[in-house]
Amino acid sequence: MRTALKRGTLLLVGLCGYGVSMAMMVRAGLGLDPWDVFHQGLTRHTPLTLGMASAVVGVVVLLAWIPLRNRPGIGTVANVIVIAVTVDATLAVLPAPSALPVRIAMMIGAVVLNAISTVLYIGAGLGPGPRDGLMTGLVARTGLSVRLVRTGIEATVLAAGWLLGGTVGIGTVVYAFGIGPLVQLFLRLTPRSLLFHDFSGGRARADRDPITTMGEWPQGNAPTRQPATTETEPTPTC
Repeated sequence: MRTALKRGTLLLVGLCGYGVSMAMMVRAGLGLDPWDVFHQGLTRHTPLTLGMASAVVGVVVLLAWIPLRNRPGIGTVANVIVIAVTVDATLAVLPAPSALPVRIAMMIGAVVLNAISTVLYIGAGLGPGPRDGLMTGLVARTGLSVRLVRTGIEATVLAAGWLLGGTVGIGTVVYAFGIGPLVQLFLRLTPRSLLFHDFSGGRARADRDPITTMGEWPQGNAPTRQPATTETEPTPTC
């Protein structure tokens, strides 16, 4: 029970932080990450808010899991709902700064918060987000590399979002090149007791759910999972 509570807390804190970081990037006005460029582009042509656009896209992406035979977890559903609510709530109270130094600081802070939040919500081991699952599912089914699949997906949504009027700028570049190293940094700094997702590709600790990660099957061949005794029922993931 204590482990389940800890994992749920990590998930919610991570997802809320992720939503706040999205709103900070928007208010900074210096460019968004590829998926949010697409989400913002949709808001230019529909009555949807950014959070609603994110949720709608998340549901559509989940439908793409069906032919990929992915299975969502609790965290997958929470990802769609919590981030959508949090980003809209934050945008409602967070003003847009006018001074360029403040905008730059907000953008950098958003990328850092996004990385920390990513470690927390994925570290909870309760299921990947819809977009992460799409990427890993395509890797598993096509045999293509993670780098190629991720680049293809993000280039596509970035181009579509830009054509729809989404904000592309220096923040987009900073996010693209900074998020990976920052996630790796915070993974090293985060106590192992707070991570229930096997980022290393090795066997999970006894009280962790043996989650398949991108690093475990870069060539598209998912390894056979080893049974593990868990304190809670394992959550199905992709």
